[in-house]
Amino acid sequence: MPLEKSRTLFLLAFLLLFPFICSPAALGGTLPEGFVYVDDAVPGIKIELRYYTRHNFTGDRVDGYTAPRCILTKEAAEALREVQGDLKRFGLGLKIYDAYRPQQAVDHFVRWAKDLRDIRMKKEFYPRVDKKDLFKEDYIAEKSGHSRGSTVDLTIVPLDPRSPDTILDMGTGFDYFGPESWPDYQRISPARRAHRMLLQLVMERHGFTPYPKEWWHFTLKNEPFPDTYFNFPIR
Repeated sequence: MPLEKSRTLFLLAFLLLFPFICSPAALGGTLPEGFVYVDDAVPGIKIELRYYTRHNFTGDRVDGYTAPRCILTKEAAEALREVQGDLKRFGLGLKIYDAYRPQQAVDHFVRWAKDLRDIRMKKEFYPRVDKKDLFKEDYIAEKSGHSRGSTVDLTIVPLDPRSPDTILDMGTGFDYFGPESWPDYQRISPARRAHRMLLQLVMERHGFTPYPKEWWHFTLKNEPFPDTYFNFPIR
């Protein structure tokens, strides 16, 4: 076959196949049915996926977080959109630290917790808890509600663009292991307790249940996949 004719046929084949080669499915950009990207579903929401970075209790990027994208079930994202709408009337909004978490990330946490030599991040995240007690005190577990896709870790931030890094003071940072992070912890200032109460009330109003040991942690009551733990990577 003449070279020029071969090139022409190759070009035609490429043009015909290009839409399929570069489709989201071929590039791994689609989500399982029932899941959405939160920033597409909730206008103005802020996202800081800590496990995509090294700023988390492991000190490393966590397995399964291959892109800084925030994923939830459609139902959970729609409920968050209502929460965001309520807060917006007061010049406030939501900032998400974690949402859907693949099982491989949970497995990473378990391996990390069993390595008692690695205490790089102890000072910031678990200064008063012995690492060997993280399982016993329920800070680390082999299964997480996050892997079902309707659990979210978040806080409240001002929407003022002049203060992009400001968050409401909740008394501890995200993922602080200790009773100081319990939503009803009393030994913090009235303002910090009010901030926690505001977050809890607005989340409960839109169908989320708080977790009694983490002020930032909420699960949609009527989650669509209550018995399924997913393991698709975040991409």
